[in-house]
Parts: sequence; structure tokens; C-alpha cells
Amino acid sequence: MKIGVLGPEGSYSEKAAKIWIRKKAFEGVILRYFGDIEAAFKAAADRKTDFSVVPIENSIEGSVGVSLALLRKLDIVICGEIVVRIEHCLLSKGNLKNLKGILSHPQALAQCRHFLKKNFPGVEIRNTESTSHAARLAGEIKEIAAIASPEAAKKYGLQVLLANIQDEKENQTRFLVIRAKKQLEFCKKPPVLEKRSLKKTSFKSAEPQINSSFKTSILVYLAKDSPGALYELLEAFAKRRINLTKIESSPSRQKLGDYYFYIDFEGQIGDALIKDALEDIKEKADILKVLGSYPTFKFCE
Repeated sequence: MKIGVLGPEGSYSEKAAKIWIRKKAFEGVILRYFGDIEAAFKAAADRKTDFSVVPIENSIEGSVGVSLALLRKLDIVICGEIVVRIEHCLLSKGNLKNLKGILSHPQALAQCRHFLKKNFPGVEIRNTESTSHAARLAGEIKEIAAIASPEAAKKYGLQVLLANIQDEKENQTRFLVIRAKKQLEFCKKPPVLEKRSLKKTSFKSAEPQINSSFKTSILVYLAKDSPGALYELLEAFAKRRINLTKIESSPSRQKLGDYYFYIDFEGQIGDALIKDALEDIKEKADILKVLGSYPTFKFCE
């Protein structure tokens, strides 16, 4: 089995993939490293990997825009999620006094924005394709430091000059496990609940038949910008007591003010209430793309 991640070795994507592999108890897994997020996405879509593990959102900086765009464009399915606790460290082979530049992925730099502004106002800040790429470069020049993980420090023989430098103590990144559609199903299928009629049901008194240990992700597009359109969309969830865990607008990239809505909610597409809600949304939306149902991630303490 081949799993694609953002490389090189020592990245947070690699860490997320290893957590997922351990939870699934997979054996004989080969990790393939890609230079950027788009390459990891396309590798899964083109079946060059069985799965790819890609970042989708961070607790400090929010969603990863390129990932939202690729979920819309590519023919892929989400079949898992991993949440990784992020511990950014300042790594170098040199010392603090002689630093001339600090490198990292734009997301990591943004998560340490105030730290950098306060402590290194005169030091040049540069973007790299990943935190581990920054660490590898820092291993070549003593006057350069990287913002990366403790694992990257060990991998590239760097000193941890300063630990936990992110602006917020609680820093987590959520990763998605994606695969191509119509590919052999490796993911565990969730139980399917028996379909029942909901037309005459009082949603206020009914007990929602929702498998809360699963999460479903969808993309919705409303072509006409009319009063109450978004409210009607959300009403499909509210009246069925379906808990939304995320809703975000993502530019369609066609014209200003034109958006897709990325929505995560509890339950899976086999649940009777979820099926009914999706049928309701189909009638109201111009485009409905079900991205996948997958187990909700739980930390193992």
C-alpha cells in the first residue's frame, strides 16, 4: 500500500499518516513524499497512491485554501481524518545571535507571526513548501533557522533553539485521508441504518437516528444569490437536529462574491436522517457533492 504525504521526511503530514497507519494496523505501507499539497492530492486522484494524507484546517489559521479548492476540482473521496497536535520549534545548526534567516511553510509562519515579530524583527523570513523542507535547508547553513517539529530536528541533525513558539498554546491541524473514487475500498464501511419514512415525523419530538461516531463532508453551490438561500440550506440540518461541525465559504474562482460552501456534520450517509437531509438539499442547491463519510478522529491519550 502506498500513502502520499507532503515531504520531505519529518513533516507534520508524515506524522499524521503514521498515526492513521497505526490506528488501522496496516502493514507493508510505503510512504511517498510530494513537494506540495496539490501533488499529494493529484497522486491520490490519479491512483499513483492508494491514499494521500493532506492538511485541511488549523486551529489558529483556519482552513487550507488550496485543499478546499482541490476537494471541489478533483474526483476524490474522504475516508478518514487525523488531528495532530502541533509543536513548532525554532531549529538550527547555529545559534540565536547569528541568525540571518528563518524558513518555514506559510501556515507555520502565520501560526508564529507574533513570536517572530517580537523576537526577530530584523531577520529575513522566507516561505518553503513544507516545514520539513525548511528543516532540511537549515541543516545546510548555520545562519539559517527553520520552524518545524521536534521530529524534523532529529531527522536533520538540528538543535532545538526554542520550543513551542506558536502564538497559541493549543495548536492543532486536521488532516484528511483521501483516495480516488471507484477505487478498491480499504476503509472500514460504517453501519447502514434502516431507511424509514420521515414525511410525517415531528422532528421536535423524534429521536435523531444519527451515528455520531462518524462525520460526513459535502460541498454545496448556490448559483442564485437570493435572500434566505443559505438559511434554507441550513434549515435542512437544523430541523433534523443534525449537528454541523464546520461550515465555510470557499471562492468558486469564477467571479467575485461567488462561493461554494464546505460543510461537515455528524453522521454518515447511511443514516436515515442524513439521507433525508441530503435529498432536501438536492432540491435547493445547484450542486451537491458528497465528499465522504468517515470515522470522527479521537485522540488516544
